[in-house]
Amino acid sequence: MDQLALLFVLLLGAVVSVPLGDRFGLPAPVLMTLLGMALAIADFVPNVNVPPDLILPLLLPPLLYAAVRRTSWRQFTANIRPIFLLAVALVFVTTLAVAAVASAIVPGLPIAAAVALGALVAPPDPVAATAVAGQLGLPRRLVSILEGEGLFNDVTAIVLYHVAIAAAVSGSFDFWRAGLDFVLSAVVAVAVGLALGWAANKLMSALDDATLQIGLTLLVPYASYVLADELHGSGVLAVLTTALFLAEYALGADDVLTRLAGATVWDVVDTLVTGVAFGLIGLELHNAVRTASGRWGEMLGWAGAMVGVVVVVRLAWLLPATWLTKRLHAKRDYDEEIPTSWRETVIMWWAGMRGVASVALALAIPLTMDDGSAFPDRDEIVFIAFGVIMATLVIQGLTLPWLVKKLGVRADTDSEKAFEKELAVRAAKAAKRRLREIEDVEELPEEVSEQLLRRAFDIGVRISPEVGDGERREAYEKRVKRVKRMRRIQGEMLSAARHEVLAARSEPGADPEIVDRVLRHLDVRSLR
Repeated sequence: MDQLALLFVLLLGAVVSVPLGDRFGLPAPVLMTLLGMALAIADFVPNVNVPPDLILPLLLPPLLYAAVRRTSWRQFTANIRPIFLLAVALVFVTTLAVAAVASAIVPGLPIAAAVALGALVAPPDPVAATAVAGQLGLPRRLVSILEGEGLFNDVTAIVLYHVAIAAAVSGSFDFWRAGLDFVLSAVVAVAVGLALGWAANKLMSALDDATLQIGLTLLVPYASYVLADELHGSGVLAVLTTALFLAEYALGADDVLTRLAGATVWDVVDTLVTGVAFGLIGLELHNAVRTASGRWGEMLGWAGAMVGVVVVVRLAWLLPATWLTKRLHAKRDYDEEIPTSWRETVIMWWAGMRGVASVALALAIPLTMDDGSAFPDRDEIVFIAFGVIMATLVIQGLTLPWLVKKLGVRADTDSEKAFEKELAVRAAKAAKRRLREIEDVEELPEEVSEQLLRRAFDIGVRISPEVGDGERREAYEKRVKRVKRMRRIQGEMLSAARHEVLAARSEPGADPEIVDRVLRHLDVRSLR
């Protein structure tokens, strides 16, 4: 098997792991990691030869952009405090704790290298956390916090990592210079993200074509990451800034086709890239086995100690941080999404799985120092990082569904339905207001006006059947049954029409382009 064949196997696994995960109640990223591990121990599977400096630029931009599509700027600003405590403060604390323990138990490990190890294992993976949490029916506030943490902790960890690596390879460290670099990296990233978001928004308006607009969104995350990185800014923060800007301003209410088609395209991209990323994590078992040859006991002990540190530190930090956030939350005049019980805090703790960013940073550790000597304990650092990633991702990922079920943590469906009903009422009222405005300037027959008014009401009932009263709801349900029967018959008619058109495609003299154009018309008609 060559590298290209291996890539296709991972892509196929990414597709198959989704229904398998749904069927067995397991997260698809964990299944892909297990697949990668199985491939890694097979003799016919080659070692993966992806340059370490390309892993982050290739995988992170689309994954981050896809994740941001599920959130909003308002949600981020409303939850800035819990996100800061998890994404910034907790990353610093975890980095320092891991560095302290690693320098104490790994003989000869320099402080700067220990800090680099701490930085690369500190951030929980945003893709793993959201993918796992999204399948378990958790309360939306928990998913929002995990998403916010996952999106912003990589920024902190990657900057810390680069500072530590620079200190390790040069042999010197300037605290104030490191702090200034941190701030400048963030400022450059935000500036690049906003500039590219604004430019992409203007270009999307000028293109005025759904296919081209969606194609542009596929390019923008990479452009944002690469440009920020070239200007010595944080590529991750730049992508997040661009994505948040576009999520707020790129599409108007009437850009229906772009929104629907774009959501489908990005769901496909998210599924495939996520599968490949976690498959690569499993495939790194090759390198881990080679590194630990003859030293299994010692190196497994180090890795186990680091797993204990990251797991214990996360719990020790979450308990007081959650308590503090609750106390401060009581003084605020708007809702902030925070854990409301110890059970939810435990779920947040156990959802701290490491993943793509940690692997990429571990592999990106340079081989040599500035003086040409070997980077101190590089093999040991890579093995420890891999141990932490596999232990948290596989063990926590496989047991999180059981823990959620055991603790009985579930989404508040009543509040979700209430909000859905509220939106349905607002949508129906907006439609009725617009109808009245039209009637003020246009003369409509009475029967047409009544029919349009019923359709305005139907807008709300279709979203939430609870909107209508008993009599209206009963009448609506009867009308729905009648419409469903009509649509079933019409669907069979359109199916016969599509079969006839497709048959014409293979007839002599048939123009495939014309056939496809007619078929597209029938397809669009079938969706109405």
